[in-house]
Amino acid sequence: MVHFYWLGGGLTGCGSSADSKTSEQNQDQSSSVMHKNKTAAHNSSASQSSSTNSSSAATQQRSTTTDASILKRLVSYTNKESAGPTQNYYWDNGRAHITGFSGMKAGSYHFSADSQGRSATAKAVLTYSEYKASQGSRQGDPLEPPAWPSSNPIVAINFSLTGRTYHGYLYNRSHSIADSLLGAKSYTSAYNFTTGTRPQNVGADQDGGMRAAEETAEGYWQDHPNSSQTIDYETTPLYQGSETMPRGSIVDIKSSDNVINKEFVVINSVEGIKVNYNTGSTNAKTTGTTSHGYGYHSSYRSSAASSSSTTTSQSTAGATKSGKWTVAPAGKVYVSDSKKYYTKVINPANYDCVTKSQAAAEGATQAIRGNQYAQP
Repeated sequence: MVHFYWLGGGLTGCGSSADSKTSEQNQDQSSSVMHKNKTAAHNSSASQSSSTNSSSAATQQRSTTTDASILKRLVSYTNKESAGPTQNYYWDNGRAHITGFSGMKAGSYHFSADSQGRSATAKAVLTYSEYKASQGSRQGDPLEPPAWPSSNPIVAINFSLTGRTYHGYLYNRSHSIADSLLGAKSYTSAYNFTTGTRPQNVGADQDGGMRAAEETAEGYWQDHPNSSQTIDYETTPLYQGSETMPRGSIVDIKSSDNVINKEFVVINSVEGIKVNYNTGSTNAKTTGTTSHGYGYHSSYRSSAASSSSTTTSQSTAGATKSGKWTVAPAGKVYVSDSKKYYTKVINPANYDCVTKSQAAAEGATQAIRGNQYAQP
């Protein structure tokens, strides 16, 4: 197993201390080598193996029996193309099983690969400063995880939970530890990413899948602003045999004051589409393909409201162009199907353009974070 440890230093995502700057320089070098030479990075060399902390493997191991039981459930759900017991691509699995955090300080993090070169356990000791620093926009571009599929089709996914249909990339370069929690540090290693289906990343309603776990940590920081507490956050992808894509992930979260002590199991599946977890190929009917898409392109519409919503979205008289962005008319905003509104977007047809007061009346709130398709 290949391990990458970065310890201590500044508590902010930008790393203001000298120790943090040195750490970031080393991270950049490691990430650059991995990104440019995936084959070398994904296959553990003798020198890498010999330098691995001998105690790490033991401290990282969760209960083999427990993981085998969880993997068995994940294989069952994914083989059935199921969204799982909550229909939202995750389930609550009780208390956290945190391992391998001895010696890790506030702001430190660790990404690793297994003997097959697949992304393995990712862990971090999260701080409020990192969360605060990451608000407003993404802190980097997602890295290509090991065995990223050669084709990323644009598909339609029908969700039983919401009755809505997603149109967009099937696969996301899915963070094990999110940008919203770890900031720029989350982009320092390809081993912090796995190939995840879109619903694995955000569920059926934008609050499921990996987002369910992430929002738990985000909610803690929102309830404890400027807190000196920390959160131990650990994500373990689970693979069936030698498959290159995980069937799902276990996410363990425990705050230092024990307010959060939870384990989530996230399902890397997609309703109505059969996935080959060795190659990433599927039986999906596609509307287009790309090998470069990050997976942010999306459009949620209920089948009943699709026509009227699109008409409303396109009725944006007074909108202006600013480079690639379409800026909403004065007093209006673009509302997504996740009930977040933005002032400028790339694809206005994917949103409802309404007055800000109307958006608020319908329960929409201003987005805190932007992405490459929409900005608050």
